[in-house]
Amino acid sequence: MSTEEEKKEEEAKEPEAQSSALATATEEQVSVEEELLLPQDTLLSAGIHIGTRMKTEDMAPFIYRVRPDGLFVLDVKKTDERIRIAAKFLARFEPSKIVAVAARLYGREPAKRFCEVTKATPVIGRFIPGMLSNPLYSGRIEPNVVIVSDPKADVQAVKEAGAIGVPVIALCSTDNEFTGVDFVIPTNNKGRRALAVIYWLLARQLLRERGELPPDGNLTLTIDDFEVKLVKEE
Repeated sequence: MSTEEEKKEEEAKEPEAQSSALATATEEQVSVEEELLLPQDTLLSAGIHIGTRMKTEDMAPFIYRVRPDGLFVLDVKKTDERIRIAAKFLARFEPSKIVAVAARLYGREPAKRFCEVTKATPVIGRFIPGMLSNPLYSGRIEPNVVIVSDPKADVQAVKEAGAIGVPVIALCSTDNEFTGVDFVIPTNNKGRRALAVIYWLLARQLLRERGELPPDGNLTLTIDDFEVKLVKEE
């Protein structure tokens, strides 16, 4: 075969090779999509990947890119991975010994619903100093693990959990630091829908890990049920 004929043959193969590569890439994308706990579009539409315009060194490994408007974007695959690991860890504890803390408004309903579904203990709104660490406080709680919706807003809970040697799982955005935090779930921890999705996913995965739901089972409550409802003033 002449050099010219070989060249033509290679050129004929090129579209076929590109098509094959595209098909492979698409298959890989579908595979990644199927591996996520929720479809990627659902996660992105909830804004769980949207961070702030600040980035800490601690959160750098979880950041996917920075947008032209300066907002840092989180990697949803890492969020997904961390929810699975957290659920597996939480499944080791007695349900009532898991405490979910949420001081900020948008975290309150999701944390409360998470506790209803999983039988965990909610600490919603103001965290009273000494609630974990003061043995003389009548309303003292003795958890085995604490989940905080934002380590900045829930800093008192983080400090007291550390003082009594209890591990802390924290929902962290791009501007959070890990002081006092043992395990991080990277997410938008300020968004109303984002917090509902994360707590719903964590609750569902925890029940799956406990065997209370089948591996492909769903909660009776929807993500909408986990979301804070804002009432318009008259």
